[in-house]
Amino acid sequence: MIGLLGRKVGMTQLFNEEGFPVPVTVLQVGPCVITQVRTKEKDGYTAVQLGFSDKKEKQSTKALIGHYKKAQSGPKRFLREIRTESTEGLEVGQELKVDQFEAGEFVDVEGISIGKGFQGVVKRHHFAGGPKTHGSMFGRVAGSIGASSFPSRVVKGMKMPGQMGNQRVTVQSLKVVKVDPENHLLVVKGPIPGAETGCVIIRTSLKRGKAKPWKVEAKEAEKAPPSPKEPLEPQSQKPQEPQPQATA
Repeated sequence: MIGLLGRKVGMTQLFNEEGFPVPVTVLQVGPCVITQVRTKEKDGYTAVQLGFSDKKEKQSTKALIGHYKKAQSGPKRFLREIRTESTEGLEVGQELKVDQFEAGEFVDVEGISIGKGFQGVVKRHHFAGGPKTHGSMFGRVAGSIGASSFPSRVVKGMKMPGQMGNQRVTVQSLKVVKVDPENHLLVVKGPIPGAETGCVIIRTSLKRGKAKPWKVEAKEAEKAPPSPKEPLEPQSQKPQEPQPQATA
């Protein structure tokens, strides 16, 4: 499984080959810097740690600033680990871009849903509420939440009013419609969780994805040091022949 970090830009629509509009979400994906590589021998699992979106040093701790300097990078706003089967070819300091994905494949997108504050059971759990007729004293309330004799307590997991949204949500099997490597954009079909500019994690689909290796830019071949120039042999100077003098 491969994955990258990104940011939600917004929603728009594209037209397919048949001329029908397709709702899509535009994501700014990468470039992501590899800040650490986890190995099974050292850490007990295999993963790659990525950083996305620069921020000022004063907004980060000294410990993290030192951690980023090992990757020859500045502080990052979004730091996450991606579990992967293999880390072959991955090294600290490398950059991973949106070309890891291709149009037509499926991805899973994870983000934080929009918070809606404290809500009642009608909006939060889609309760129907009481009758709307004259004289009904049962409106948008939750109603009974437990028995008195047994078990004499509220059962865990009871649907009640409370905080709505602001939770981690993963939308699976979204089709990649378009990839724009020049502008670091990824276009997927359908909505994703979170508000605009919110950070998200994009992985290959768990259900419909295919195993593939990471795309890593090949390093330039190390140039051999230039061979020292051979000293030039001193040229033997020929004795100058006396020039004939012109007679009067």
